[in-house]
Amino acid sequence: MKKEQRLLKSRDLERVLKGNRSWANSMLVVCVMPNDLPHSRFGFAASKRVGNAVARNRAKRLMREAVRLNQTAIKAGSDMVLIARKRTPQANLHQVAAALLQLLSQARLWQGDLSQGSASS
Repeated sequence: MKKEQRLLKSRDLERVLKGNRSWANSMLVVCVMPNDLPHSRFGFAASKRVGNAVARNRAKRLMREAVRLNQTAIKAGSDMVLIARKRTPQANLHQVAAALLQLLSQARLWQGDLSQGSASS
């Protein structure tokens, strides 16, 4: 993922987390805030509740890959923070991508066909 598509500064992450627009399921939490850019930016987080460092890193890798595979169908103009839940490290990429697509469609940020998610094939 390109540098301009990532939320790197903690103040940017906090701004999105305090934005009061979030959707959740058993796998992920997605917090969203509009931005004035022609593209969306993404941040990834996993608390210590998720597990040890290996589990947290796996969860973030899975979320990053799910976003990368489906990035073209995600509407531009939002900052998003994806937060892993306890089930995320044990899941496979297909499950994480399906959970992400479900949340993005609830948030009306998905402009693709739900049955054609890139990670689902």
